[in-house]
Amino acid sequence: MKFLLRFLLLALPLALALPVAPVRAATTPCCGPITSDGDRLAAMLDRSGVGHLWLAHEHVNWLTGAPDPARPGYARHATHCSAFAAAMAERAGVYLLRPPAHSQALLATAQMHWLERDGGANGWRMVDPRTAQTLANQGWFVVAVFGNPDPHRPGHIAVLRPGRESLARFDRLGPEETQAGGHNFIRTTIARGFSFHPGAWEPGGTGTIRFFAHPVNWSSLAPPA
Repeated sequence: MKFLLRFLLLALPLALALPVAPVRAATTPCCGPITSDGDRLAAMLDRSGVGHLWLAHEHVNWLTGAPDPARPGYARHATHCSAFAAAMAERAGVYLLRPPAHSQALLATAQMHWLERDGGANGWRMVDPRTAQTLANQGWFVVAVFGNPDPHRPGHIAVLRPGRESLARFDRLGPEETQAGGHNFIRTTIARGFSFHPGAWEPGGTGTIRFFAHPVNWSSLAPPA
């Protein structure tokens, strides 16, 4: 009996310790806490109405996402990821290339080129995926953008939103985002949102998406109506 008790006392701590490491790895947050400014960013995106505005196959007002009365009817190839991103940037007090400086046609790729060329002079900086999510959690305005190498085909752009993903989930699916496009999402992952562009997101962030971040002075913005 004494031998059995001694064995159990020695074995129990080891048995309890074994599952700890994989559980922590699976649940460790990837990118820091969500701050009060991060909450403001999330609320702005939640109020955007992207579930029923900036809809595919409609001509829309880029700023409001509402159908354009001057151009009624079905628009076969129209999607509005870039108009939505520009509209959200405007609401956050941030400039992102937009109409009338560039038409809505093929705007996402043009936005990526503008960010690479002129973004630094306009307060933007290019960051890696984890930094992008960390800054979104802190209330920065962050975009993920894929520039299509085919100049006749559209790219894609989305706005990052605060998220509490585990490190394992983040490395697999990427940051959380809000977007218009072929499908509009209040909340989804980069992997899903960019799924129509093979190779844009690869596990670990090795794809062709680029991330750009801009600080937001939330205290200077008018409260929502």
